[in-house]
Amino acid sequence: MEQQREAGTLGMWLFLVTEIMFFGGMFLAYALFRSKYPDQFAMGSHELDIVLGGVNTAVLIGSSLTMALAVWAAQVGRKKALMGFLALTMILGTAFLGIKVVEYKAKFDHHLFPGTSFHYEPHHGGETASTAAAAPAAASDPRMQLPAGELDENRSVQLFFVIYFALTGVHALHMIIGLVALGLLLYWSARDQYSPEWHPHIELTGLYWHFVDIAWIFIFPLLYLIGRHV
Repeated sequence: MEQQREAGTLGMWLFLVTEIMFFGGMFLAYALFRSKYPDQFAMGSHELDIVLGGVNTAVLIGSSLTMALAVWAAQVGRKKALMGFLALTMILGTAFLGIKVVEYKAKFDHHLFPGTSFHYEPHHGGETASTAAAAPAAASDPRMQLPAGELDENRSVQLFFVIYFALTGVHALHMIIGLVALGLLLYWSARDQYSPEWHPHIELTGLYWHFVDIAWIFIFPLLYLIGRHV
């Protein structure tokens, strides 16, 4: 039984390593394009609701706590506490997704979903200090016009939202998978499938859930916080 537990833990860590590389590719794309279009990415960041993003961050941190307590309850054989903490984790995870749906709806309503209908209208003046200062000179001096093939402002802001929906969408998918796993754990816990000596599914799901929460800890500042001072 101990060998099975160790093998399962190793398998989960290997899986999480592949997930780190998967998210890492998107983080790298974010870093490269943000370095090329810093002003436009700052404009896109201003269109995100920092209050909802902050609430979601607090919700996920709380769900990490309840998941850790669920693992503890399984270790000490407290069935009712285990089921309660699993249910609380599911409630918090569902709340996170609900808030994310509200955010997504706002983006669709304001035509900020990447595609043919995308249209960016800045809500904060539309210009950063650097672009505002450069605009008159660019209009009068042909040498300061964007070179051929350069993305215009609307398209480069759209690129921010491509990365936004990619990162948050993939993260939300991981949340949904985690909620399904938690539902199965809750069902099996009710049927007395676990004991202090044997509860590997709960520990492994806990590792997965904490990884998803940590991924959001990186996503939130990158998308919502960096550049908002501009």
